[in-house]
Amino acid sequence: MHTDVIVERTVQTRCGELAVERPARVADPATMVIFGATGDLAKRKLLPALYNLNGDGLLPEGFAVAGLGRDAMTTDAYRQKVSSELQEFGTVTTDRIKCEWLESRLSYLRSSDFGDPAIYQRLRDMLAESTEVAGGRPPNYLFYLATPPSLFGPIVEHLSAAGLLADDGGWRRVIIEKPFGHDLDSARALNRRLAVLLKDRQIFRIDHYLGKETVQNIMAFRFANGIFEPIWNRRYIDHVQITVAEKVGVEQRGGYFERAGALRDMVQNHLFQLLALTAMEPPISFEADAVRDERVKVLNAIHPLSATEVATDVVRAQYGASADGSARPYRDEPEVAGDSRTETFVALKLLVDNWRWADVPFYLRTGKRLAARVTEVVIQFKRAPFVLFRDTPVECLPSNQLVLRMQPDEGIALRFEAKVPGPRMRLGTVQMDFDYADYFGTAPKTGYETLLYDAMNGDSTLFHRADIVEAGWTVVDPILRAWAETADGLGPYRSGSWGPPEADALLARDGREWRRP
Repeated sequence: MHTDVIVERTVQTRCGELAVERPARVADPATMVIFGATGDLAKRKLLPALYNLNGDGLLPEGFAVAGLGRDAMTTDAYRQKVSSELQEFGTVTTDRIKCEWLESRLSYLRSSDFGDPAIYQRLRDMLAESTEVAGGRPPNYLFYLATPPSLFGPIVEHLSAAGLLADDGGWRRVIIEKPFGHDLDSARALNRRLAVLLKDRQIFRIDHYLGKETVQNIMAFRFANGIFEPIWNRRYIDHVQITVAEKVGVEQRGGYFERAGALRDMVQNHLFQLLALTAMEPPISFEADAVRDERVKVLNAIHPLSATEVATDVVRAQYGASADGSARPYRDEPEVAGDSRTETFVALKLLVDNWRWADVPFYLRTGKRLAARVTEVVIQFKRAPFVLFRDTPVECLPSNQLVLRMQPDEGIALRFEAKVPGPRMRLGTVQMDFDYADYFGTAPKTGYETLLYDAMNGDSTLFHRADIVEAGWTVVDPILRAWAETADGLGPYRSGSWGPPEADALLARDGREWRRP
């Protein structure tokens, strides 16, 4: 993860001297090859992210994009398509000159079958031509696999057979989208398959949640502020809540979601990474492996759930219709079975068996068609002793609460108690809010800018390592096995609610409750 800043400015150091902060360096000249270039991910995220990176001055003149897709079209037609989509899906008002800069670097190759070896020969020829245009420099290639996961292995094997992965002279890197397998065995098999053809430094397993500024800010907040790290442990923290809630249903992804479900789709990757960043020990540096070593330690320390614990500590449910009938139930969605047993909501209680977090429960929940779109980490501190306030009109002394918000309004909120003005000792709850955009004036982004930029620079800090993927599946696999052995436990919840009552009961039995955003 790069700690350079984009805008050069003069700052005062801690010793009082004035210094100039260096701007982030421009990425290496490279060709980014997108498999699935006409799909949703490319048009909604990848190409707008490249537009934004160019706007920030981080892409070199020697940058190009080669798109491979199933649609029949010429390069000119693809450029026109991208131009239209940037207007529709760009995160900022598009500038015509900047659009033309990106469009002029686009080329397109139709591929109705990514398993056809002939396509990779044509791709090699097309890339060779662009290298000649660039003046014969050793070419750098960034391959982005925005495809179904079943194609990850075959695409890499064909790229290798075509001689496009040889890391000699220029660099070769491959970005792989989630899901990384559908269970522990398949994840291990995929990792072994990739390791035969690629060095570890060439593999970038992407999780777009790690590209969010406020997710990265968890580390900055914890380790750059001396007032919080000393109390970030079991002595002061009562429990942690992690919520990733969506208002939308599965939309047009019913076929995919039927195979995945909320546990595989969200918990094994996104929520576990939020947990790891929240619970990790301070790394010795921000070097990629130093950070990832600490993240994987947390996942390895999660207490594995027995079948009995799955029944008591994991809640699964499926959304039904909304109260007003405007939202249909999950089983009525396109490509969803009428008797589907796929969960669209999961809540679970986990324990991290290490010295810092012993006996501190982590409550995780995620679901579709919930009451609000929100991603947040809630640090609930232990209550102060009540004895001092026994003679004051206070029925309950609330505990302090720290909320790290990732979406939709990125920021940090701290709840604490203060005296209400007046002659009597009365307490009132104060909410102190920091809003990321208001304070720093950041422009909207897709969440992929940092990740693409880091991949171009070979920085894998925010990407998953093979052992991180496998550690996540090690926790999830026992839950999947327990669910496979019983038809019980899949309750309904109303669309537009906060999930099933069993999720509230999960905390209530411990004397706690979910924060309502």
